[in-house]
Amino acid sequence: MASRTKRNGVLKIAGVGACAALLIGAGLSLASADDDAGRSTTAGAQTVNCPDVAGRLPAVPAAARADVDRELAALAKQIDEADARLAELAVNPQGGPNFVQLAILGPLESKRIAALDRIRISFDRVGAAAPEGLDRLARCGVGADAPADDDTAAPGDDAGNGGNGNGGNGNGNGNAGGNGNGGNGNAGAGNGNGNGGQTGARTVNCPDVEGRFPNVPAAARAGVDAEFANLRQQINEADNRLAELAANPQGGPAFIQNAILGPLEDRRIAVINRIATNIGRVTGDRPTPPLELAPCGLN
Repeated sequence: MASRTKRNGVLKIAGVGACAALLIGAGLSLASADDDAGRSTTAGAQTVNCPDVAGRLPAVPAAARADVDRELAALAKQIDEADARLAELAVNPQGGPNFVQLAILGPLESKRIAALDRIRISFDRVGAAAPEGLDRLARCGVGADAPADDDTAAPGDDAGNGGNGNGGNGNGNGNAGGNGNGGNGNAGAGNGNGNGGQTGARTVNCPDVEGRFPNVPAAARAGVDAEFANLRQQINEADNRLAELAANPQGGPAFIQNAILGPLEDRRIAVINRIATNIGRVTGDRPTPPLELAPCGLN
């Protein structure tokens, strides 16, 4: 009798141990599954692929080192922020097929253009030869297949490169193109294919920049005119994107600011700085760039 009772007790203990082992094993399996799911989500997020800037710079003068290092850090931070937004997008998809370009890559390119322009100005300020073609490093792609270095001139590139090419587009808008409002009014007519029929599309309203530089030295005129043309081209591009948005709404309430007006402001800052630099190279006295004219609104 005692032997039977003892044997039953052993069986009960063994049964409890087996159940515990099963529960622990199941718990470990669930935990492992959760970890794998988390890693899968992270692994599924794409990252931006941008050309290297630091390795393309010439020797940086000691007097400009602090400013250049600050801008290189800003470029790295911009990439981190873009990667974070791509990770959010992987978890919570939104927008149409062009959302990544409009909301992430486009704004990133504009911010990089502004930072690269500040690097060039840092060289100019200390009397060193500024690196050429930095704007070509502004454009980024997504994923490992994206080109790591873009040799195609981006809008707002150095004067005499993309600048003159844009000049033809800018002149097509008429003499009022220099004026923010006039340029906007003509943008729809000059780009009928993009805006045609989009009566509900809004247009950007930018302050006049040309009027703030009435006395441009003859030796700086070609470069400055090319930058004025860049400003008009930027307005045209923003208007075209607003027209696309009217036909295919996407994004949240801040989408226009984040994807169109914010990047436009960054591009205008870069151009206004280049205008002042062009004048300063001729006169020896770089005027203070009127950066308060960079932000635009909507008509």
